[in-house]
Amino acid sequence: MRILIATTHVPFIRGGAEAHAEGLREALQTAGHEAEIVAIPFKWYPPERILDHLLACRLFDFTEVAGMKIDRVIGLKFPAYLVPHPNKVVWILHQHRTAYELWDHQLSDLIYQPDGLAVRDAIRQADSNLLPEAKRLYANSGNVAQRLKTYCNLDAEPLYHPPPNADKFYCAEAEDYLFFPSRLCAPKRQKLVLEALAHTREPVKVRFAGAPDHPDFAKELTDLTRKLKLTSRVEWLGPISEAEKIAQYARALGVIYPPVDEDYGYVTLEAMLSRKPLITCTDSGGPLEFVRPGEDGLVAAPTPKKLAAAMDALWANRTQAKQWGAAGRELYESLDITWPHVVRVLTD
Repeated sequence: MRILIATTHVPFIRGGAEAHAEGLREALQTAGHEAEIVAIPFKWYPPERILDHLLACRLFDFTEVAGMKIDRVIGLKFPAYLVPHPNKVVWILHQHRTAYELWDHQLSDLIYQPDGLAVRDAIRQADSNLLPEAKRLYANSGNVAQRLKTYCNLDAEPLYHPPPNADKFYCAEAEDYLFFPSRLCAPKRQKLVLEALAHTREPVKVRFAGAPDHPDFAKELTDLTRKLKLTSRVEWLGPISEAEKIAQYARALGVIYPPVDEDYGYVTLEAMLSRKPLITCTDSGGPLEFVRPGEDGLVAAPTPKKLAAAMDALWANRTQAKQWGAAGRELYESLDITWPHVVRVLTD
């Protein structure tokens, strides 16, 4: 089949969504399909601009290109997943979150805009009315599927996929640090980890890897590190190569990843592939679909003291940490999280 992958992209910002689209394209091509990504530039401010993007997506004609029929469209991100096509399936990475579960959250921006409520309602109406055009609805995770049911009363089947370079992750002898690889931004809650580290009883050390979404946030984190007198227990690795990231996973005692209501979270899967236990939070969303407390990781309330207790527990019991890491890898293998499975589902 000739397949277009419809998604959106914020220029100069790269994250899991971009890796997801590229992984899907490669998997489709490996299976013998012709596949291309159509990434539509997206700007969410001022709020009225979102509606312009929504209208633009509805005006696109993806039925044919240069006289060649497009057999299928796979929609990934809002509002690109709303492009019309007679044979479209939607695999939702997430909806426009500030119009839904983050509407009245401290991380929201839309709620504070003069026309925010009207824009929110227009987004919700578009999703509710237009997503059913798709032949099938899939979600990136059970968490994303649950949001779709809660807010739009639409049913979607969770469809898991592997992180990039899944076959390259490995496990080495654990060293004295927990690893936290992620973009540096408020929703990933690096600040919470720093505050928790200040409450630990054990000499826990954390290595952070990733680039900041904004330079000011990186400065806030380094300032907080100094304020809490944690400079000897925290390392800021910055953006690192894929090979270095995999090596950091391999040598870590465990992985810490406490984001706010994450959609899916490659970090969770990468920890499992590396045979490392994961510490996450009760409100972290996607990671909770894989972490079984006391079996392959720990789940803590999102407070500094509770998270500190979980970090201490992992740090103090290396034998148990190793056993939990092995259990996580076994769970991963049992779930058939592979691109061939994804391709079979999306092209059926």
